[in-house]
Amino acid sequence: MWHDLFSMGIPVDEKIVRTVGVFLAMVVLLRLAGKRELAQLNGFDFVVMLLLSNVVQNAIIGPDNSLWGGVLGAAVLVAANSITVRVAAWMPALGRVVRGRPSVLARDGEYDHKVLTRLGMLQENVDQAIQEQGGDHVNDTRLVTLEPGGALLVRLTRLEQSASYGDITDLRDRLDRIERHLEALAARRD
Repeated sequence: MWHDLFSMGIPVDEKIVRTVGVFLAMVVLLRLAGKRELAQLNGFDFVVMLLLSNVVQNAIIGPDNSLWGGVLGAAVLVAANSITVRVAAWMPALGRVVRGRPSVLARDGEYDHKVLTRLGMLQENVDQAIQEQGGDHVNDTRLVTLEPGGALLVRLTRLEQSASYGDITDLRDRLDRIERHLEALAARRD
């Protein structure tokens, strides 16, 4: 039993090469699949992600079912991810390739139906994001983007934006000044 747990069925260098290779292939595949995969996993997408993990498992571990082999594979995956994130942050050009760019879904209150179709996004899902941000309809937006990380970013028109505490404080100060001015004018008339 102990031999099976701790004796790897393949050399360490092969395990590392397999793991890094599968990691890079999955990064490319998920990048090609698009941001929607990260933003809105529906039931079918979730099943695909689970099956992908199972499909690539043997490519990573090979004929090795040992405890050490699994731990080594996991450690290499975490390290590869960590290195990729740091290199992408250090090299902006690589970061843009790995992360991608935001996709404009709507501009000035109008949907870009070509982009929605290309990304496989439903207008109803974008409408929901708009409503969650305080708008009622796409007409209330200045810009709606799908960010590289999968988040929907909604920028409302100025009239649709909520007032901040600072806005209300500024209005109160202005009203106070107007009231003082009116009182001063009324006092001059008397």
